[in-house]
Amino acid sequence: MNAYTIGLLVPLIIFLFRNSNNRKRRGLPANVGGEPGYAVSNHRFDSPLSSAWEGVTTLAELFERACRVHSERLLLGTREIISSEIETTKDGRSFEKLHLGDYQWLTYRKVSESVSSFASGLAALGHLREERAAIFADTREEWFIALQGCFRRNVTVVTIYPSLGEEALCHSFNETEVTTVICGRKELRLLVHISGQLDSLKRVICIDDDIPSDALSAQHGWTVTSFADVERLGRENPVEADLPLSADVAVIMYTSGSTGLPKGVMMTHGNVLATVSAVMTIVPNLGPKDTYLAFLPMAHILELVAEVWVSTSASCIGYGSPLTLTDTSNKIKKGKQGDATALMPTVMAAVPAILDRVRDGVLKKVSAKGGLSKKLFDLAYARRLHAMNGSWFGAWGLEKALWNFLVFKKVQAILGGRIRFILCGGAPLSADTQRFINICLGAPIGQGYGLTETCAGGTFSDFDDSSVGRVGPPLPCSYIKLVDWPEGGYSTNDSPMPRGEIVIGGPNVTLGYFKNEEKTKESYKVDERGMRWFYTGDVGRFHTDGCLEIIDRKKDIVKLQHGEYVSLGKVEAALLVSPFVDNIMLHADPFHSYCVALVVVSRPALEEWASKQGISYSDLSELCRKEETGKEVHASLVKGAKKARLQKFEIPAKIKLLPDPWTPESGLVTAALKIKRDVIRKTFQEELSKLYA
Repeated sequence: MNAYTIGLLVPLIIFLFRNSNNRKRRGLPANVGGEPGYAVSNHRFDSPLSSAWEGVTTLAELFERACRVHSERLLLGTREIISSEIETTKDGRSFEKLHLGDYQWLTYRKVSESVSSFASGLAALGHLREERAAIFADTREEWFIALQGCFRRNVTVVTIYPSLGEEALCHSFNETEVTTVICGRKELRLLVHISGQLDSLKRVICIDDDIPSDALSAQHGWTVTSFADVERLGRENPVEADLPLSADVAVIMYTSGSTGLPKGVMMTHGNVLATVSAVMTIVPNLGPKDTYLAFLPMAHILELVAEVWVSTSASCIGYGSPLTLTDTSNKIKKGKQGDATALMPTVMAAVPAILDRVRDGVLKKVSAKGGLSKKLFDLAYARRLHAMNGSWFGAWGLEKALWNFLVFKKVQAILGGRIRFILCGGAPLSADTQRFINICLGAPIGQGYGLTETCAGGTFSDFDDSSVGRVGPPLPCSYIKLVDWPEGGYSTNDSPMPRGEIVIGGPNVTLGYFKNEEKTKESYKVDERGMRWFYTGDVGRFHTDGCLEIIDRKKDIVKLQHGEYVSLGKVEAALLVSPFVDNIMLHADPFHSYCVALVVVSRPALEEWASKQGISYSDLSELCRKEETGKEVHASLVKGAKKARLQKFEIPAKIKLLPDPWTPESGLVTAALKIKRDVIRKTFQEELSKLYA
């Protein structure tokens, strides 16, 4: 073979090699029971996986095994607070700024000792096995220790988002008849405020040592003990473990309440173990060299599963928060290190809103630099995008390494410079953001699909799948089935892909909703083979390789005046790519022929635009009210809509710009940063009415 022939064949070989991964079967048709539909299973497992460890059937057994095997390795790390101060901006707003130190670590053995001490201390305080304990705190190492301590005594843990409103909090506590609450100082202040509405609470364990004096009053009807004192009490009064069975309820996890009051999902040890086992099989080579950055709420099933998964593998977990994540995060003092810089993680879990902010922050910095720096970034990004989209030229590792060294190294430093894998879930991730993170961080994103009701188990994209817009094949613990939804026009006989409502079956499907038999019967079914199925309300389609794509949600579809159907979530995801948008809610009214939108503006992007245009304003609210601002943002939305190939009736005809961000604290988004559509609609009822006037 001569050199000329080789020169012709090399590009072809590379092209075939690069595209073979995306053509391989990732999910296989499955023969399942229950309602007729199109079912798919993971291509590596004949039946759903319950446990990846022989003889391990509960989360308590899994933790004991990990501590026995990896006893001297590091497990949990927390940063000490060196100093805290309040900074006031020119417009009078005050912000706390932190100077945080290095991570201080506990080994698996030390964590195991703390768990045993906490479990014994819980018993010494008088908490009985049949009573429930709630963990009501931000993500931190004590959260993990308390969880495992409760499991060691077979105590069911009720998990509650710290950002829930008072009504939802009282509902969650009283419905589950919680007798013990483990919380931080901040959450304890809230408990004091609602103490008169809590029916069953007997004792509070405060994670922080500086317990508020008003919490100690006997009139509340509870006792308050510090976390450290509970551990000390346990060391002085040790008791044997009272380990659970697989079918025992490990967690009652309250959903973040995007509609109405939150519902408590009952998860058995076997349910959660099935998802953890499945994730173990699909994320490559997790081990002693890996460090996981934990900052999502552990009351969210994605974070809970991730931390349990990481703790089985001799890896370590370093704790952070969304407000201290990077060097430029809101609570980090200028010139000091954020969590990612200090920890240099290799693995992290994230929700799309966080990754969108990373992308927007990078693009803002690149745009601000301008000149040669921006041209070089744009060239590097275009080359990498061309390579990832299937071009053989530029796919070589040498060129990738060159661009990483010249351009993307600084971007990768934002999250510590060592990220090799990101787990993403909780909401749809836009294709633009997924590609941006892939290219700039040089790491694959494992985009998953699951729900609290399925312990986050559902589907998960394969490590070697570079496609975007899909959520992968079924996890090894799950069957995924599509069933017809005639009212929405979706059928498993549709061409070129079967479409329908997504139904998930497997050992990860939970027992149902606590004290809500009616809702449980509505959403859960058990087939003739004994398999539990959960009807998600989401609509999907299966690609030929067995990967799922989410295309709609039954509750998000609104029929306009002239009969057109609008999928609110789909349109919002397309419009979020606008640089001027921090958050958005599309509103469609059946009595009108057009949509409108509430747009929470991205302050940095809007102020940068106004500066370039020479527009003067006193504050962001005034800038949002200016006619030219509305026209500019609307034009940006239209541009994004056309790029996403939206129909004219799907594009908001009118918009209202809002200056204040939607946060969990404001009650307008959940802790997982999903919009609370009904709450927003009621809050901005007057603004929406004016848009239709």
